[in-house]
Amino acid sequence: MPPYTLLAILAHPDDEVLCAGTLMAQKAMGSRVVVLWLTKGEMTNAFGDLSSGEIAKRRQDLGFEALDIIGIEGRFLDLPDSAVEVSVQASQKVANIVADIKPDGVLTWGDAWVRGFRHPDHQATGEIARNAVNFARITKVVNPENPHREFCPIFTMRDVHSTLPAVAVDVSGHVDKIFQVADHYRKAIGFGDVKWLKARLQSSGSDWGSDYAEVFDAWETGGGLTETLLPHLAADFDHHPARSSDSKY
Repeated sequence: MPPYTLLAILAHPDDEVLCAGTLMAQKAMGSRVVVLWLTKGEMTNAFGDLSSGEIAKRRQDLGFEALDIIGIEGRFLDLPDSAVEVSVQASQKVANIVADIKPDGVLTWGDAWVRGFRHPDHQATGEIARNAVNFARITKVVNPENPHREFCPIFTMRDVHSTLPAVAVDVSGHVDKIFQVADHYRKAIGFGDVKWLKARLQSSGSDWGSDYAEVFDAWETGGGLTETLLPHLAADFDHHPARSSDSKY
């Protein structure tokens, strides 16, 4: 068994451009890494007058091709692009996948206030994912899957206004493939400008004394510079105690 499993819960196939280095770094240490996209991104204008079904198929293919570059697994749900809503039903769908995969950590969208990051689908996806980690603990929610009750810290895309602890992953050894993934999407749908992404990674890296870094919010763990999200950095507070029996907490 791999030493850790990281699950990235994202809204659209191309969101992983912003965390591709972290996913590759985790995979490189022998971990299992899985991306779950909640939508197929069918609302894009990049493919002209094609039907939503045809666009969804193209974007699904693009997503799997990107993951072939990164070297990790991927799954899709069928929530509607640009209409993702926080609901018990959506979180329960994701909870069943969490219970199946049983990750040691989840990477997703957070609460953000800058353009792009604050896309309603991104905001909703982050809340759905955070709720799903709790729902995955409850047998009656995830049946027939066994519940996932191990500690599963949340990491989210960091907004410039965040006050949460920051964890920076040094992705300097993975930049070539990061840019390859970005250019893969740029050629197909127009998002993934390599110059913009390079400047972003270098700026983040300079704050942490590395050449290139991806930075995330650590909701339940400590902050700092690291080579991988897992094993997580220790927090300076005590977590809720583990329970041997079912609980809604």
